[in-house]
Amino acid sequence: MLSFEFSLSYHQLADGFILTFLLYPRYHPDKNASNPEASEHFKEVAYSYSILSDPEKRRQYDSAGFEALDAESMDMEIDLSNLGTVNTVFAALFSKLGVPIKTTISANVLEDALNGTVTVRPLPIGTAVSGKVDKQSAHFFGVTINEQQAESGLVVRVTSTAQSKFKLLYFEQDANGGYGLALQEDSEKTGKVTSAGMYFLHFQVYRMDSTVNALAIAKDPDAAFFKRLEGLQPCEVSELKAGTHIFAVYGDNFFKTATYTIEALCAKAYEDTTEKLKEIEAQILRKRNELRQFETEYRKALARFQEVTNRYSQEKQSVDELLKQRDSIHASFTVTRTVSNISNGSTSKVLGEDLRAESPGEDGSDGKDKSAKKKWFNLNLKGSDKKLG
Repeated sequence: MLSFEFSLSYHQLADGFILTFLLYPRYHPDKNASNPEASEHFKEVAYSYSILSDPEKRRQYDSAGFEALDAESMDMEIDLSNLGTVNTVFAALFSKLGVPIKTTISANVLEDALNGTVTVRPLPIGTAVSGKVDKQSAHFFGVTINEQQAESGLVVRVTSTAQSKFKLLYFEQDANGGYGLALQEDSEKTGKVTSAGMYFLHFQVYRMDSTVNALAIAKDPDAAFFKRLEGLQPCEVSELKAGTHIFAVYGDNFFKTATYTIEALCAKAYEDTTEKLKEIEAQILRKRNELRQFETEYRKALARFQEVTNRYSQEKQSVDELLKQRDSIHASFTVTRTVSNISNGSTSKVLGEDLRAESPGEDGSDGKDKSAKKKWFNLNLKGSDKKLG
């Protein structure tokens, strides 16, 4: 239970916890870039912090522990504009490990948009505009389309060759003359650039939210594959009417400005590409459904595989032990051991005599042959002496 008798707030305790963790070199991400254990511990810190920093999650944990929390539905949303230095460093390092962090848009930006006090720059169809936007700030653009362009469809894309983090935002006109946030798309790294796009093509286009099930994936490596397509979220707006539409590039970097290029395109010039997108979206949806079914089959097979593998290890150990005992028994059948086990009586004496009788002589022949040869040799020598005399 997260109960403390200190006067410190939960946020202060979390700040101290994170600061201690970051200063501890064993698990510091920058000093353990290739150490998966450091990454896992860092994820656990983020999971704990997401509970400490949220009053409702903290209340659930205090009342019933981790069982009261649904890890799969928990999202780590961080408002960078309200974070202190320690927490900002924590979030930046966590993001550097490749773990997605969902950040919220600064309340100041949203308030200025609702009040209609933002500066809107024109973005003509077929043109690209580059710029740099400060962290937790936004650049607003107005895209005007006619009836034909609205019917054909509109695509707005933002890219960053500097691999900056940003959000692409779409605002709808408010009744009071301001702009209310309707859509947002986080930048994703693709190759050597980061990019985000919105597609208003009269059919359902899906956006990928990489933060969906992020905590569940961190706790289950297999889920990283099976939950990957679960991040597909349907875009709430699939077509636009003729008129002026407001888009914005929001700086989502932790410490620096975001470099970007934004462009608005009429889909009329990209009919073949539009059809390919429609087809691939349908294929991905089918694949997501297939994976949902395959995951059940896979996990059953994996459990069976682990069961068989465990039995294999046990059987191998059993066979090795039996063969070891067999070798030990075989080794007990030796002459040396037999002789040593026989008593010191007459049997031992007879055995010794038998061994001496059966043992070969120094020249390789038995005892009798050697004696006979010796007598025969002496007789011949004596006979020879007589003849010579």
